[in-house]
Amino acid sequence: MFEKVREIIADQLGVDDVDSITRETSLIKDLEADSLDAVEIMMALEDEFEVEIPDEEAENFKNIGDICDYIENNK
Repeated sequence: MFEKVREIIADQLGVDDVDSITRETSLIKDLEADSLDAVEIMMALEDEFEVEIPDEEAENFKNIGDICDYIENNK
């Protein structure tokens, strides 16, 4: 599942080196995503994995691993 999350994030942000995205990668600090990017990524992930990610939860995500863990625990 991490690979699919990584692909979606790379696609949304135009990251060419997908392998540079790890579970420890931060959307904001490492990938320089702004709040609009983050919202679009969450919407794409919700569509892909058929899960709802409340804004309050999304605000607590520190890195890609947190996003993956949330999706796995709420499917």
